[in-house]
Amino acid sequence: MASLQINGKTLSVDVAEDTPLLWVLRDHLGMTGTKYGCGLALCGACTVHLNGEPVRACQTSLAAASGKRITTIEGVGASRQGKAVQAAWVKLGVPQCGYCQAGQIMSATALLQRKPKPSDAEIDAAMSGNLCRCGTYTRIRSAIKSAAGLPGDAA
Repeated sequence: MASLQINGKTLSVDVAEDTPLLWVLRDHLGMTGTKYGCGLALCGACTVHLNGEPVRACQTSLAAASGKRITTIEGVGASRQGKAVQAAWVKLGVPQCGYCQAGQIMSATALLQRKPKPSDAEIDAAMSGNLCRCGTYTRIRSAIKSAAGLPGDAA
């Protein structure tokens, strides 16, 4: 039985410790906000935070996550930065198909927690592991700038 600290709550699961965190969250805990994209940690759709750092849940084992603070898309809005990012996403109409949005928001929130006023280059570097099939990269950058209180690009 593994004990996990997820979104400020302690939850227990009885799963093999090599099970990917993505499947623990989705299949065993019913937290379906974290999305399956590629399964290879290449697209960023499954991004969650471990101790505040963005990681790919599809390639992070239960054993690697145990004992760490896990934040998912369901809990990211509890932080000031997460709430600001989510509000900016809605205000600027970032989502189209939705495939990447949870992972994009998680990566953007981690960036703003590390760097409250990021440059364009820092935004690009932080978001480079998150793919958007609809190509809303300009709106994503504008939303991050808006959440940071920076002047935005024309979306």
